[in-house]
Amino acid sequence: MTPQTIKVACSNCNLRELCMPMGLSGTEMSKLDGLVGTRRKIKRGAALFSNGERFNALYAIRTGFFKTCIATEDGRDQVTGFQMAGEIIGLDGIVGDRHMCDAIALEDAEVCVMPYDRIEELSREVPALQSHVHKIMSREIVREHGVMLLLGSMRAEERLAAFLLNLVQRLHSRGFSQSELVLRMTREEIGSYLGLKLETVSRTFSKFAEEGIVEVKQRHVRILDTEALRSIVNPPVCH
Repeated sequence: MTPQTIKVACSNCNLRELCMPMGLSGTEMSKLDGLVGTRRKIKRGAALFSNGERFNALYAIRTGFFKTCIATEDGRDQVTGFQMAGEIIGLDGIVGDRHMCDAIALEDAEVCVMPYDRIEELSREVPALQSHVHKIMSREIVREHGVMLLLGSMRAEERLAAFLLNLVQRLHSRGFSQSELVLRMTREEIGSYLGLKLETVSRTFSKFAEEGIVEVKQRHVRILDTEALRSIVNPPVCH
């Protein structure tokens, strides 16, 4: 698919503070406006990039939702993350100049294409950009550590509770509700990400609903008791 050439001005974008450095001068901002030359529309189910594809850009998600996944040796798709509007995707390609995973749109999406050589060039002129890219990379490392902790030591209830809390917190920082969300991913994809069987994910959702912690209607989830979810992830310490 050919990228659509629409001139994009970061300075006018309502997601600017999520994917661009804060506190830039007018001159610096106008330099950054030249960073994004194109936007790309990705249809639901299509790949933004694929494992093994040459890396040449980072992508700021403007609208929509993505999953990243890798094919395991036995041919299954292992979901490694979910990304939403305002987040940067494609960092996996920096290390070896090739993407290490597939990025699939879970709904019709649009991304801003930021050529990586242009990011490197501008980083020398706008130090805040370099610092911002480092922060994004660091956040990704922290997220991966969190996932390892999730998969290494948590029970099914803890994994799903942590997943829902993380998702709603990220959505809330984008101006969405603190308690309601529409799951763009299937139960199977959630299971793949959390290292749980599909039946376990469904059973755990039902358990949360029975206990009055959440209300589930297909993909619509309403969190009724945030504190209960938090206490599942971090049980109160008994003295």
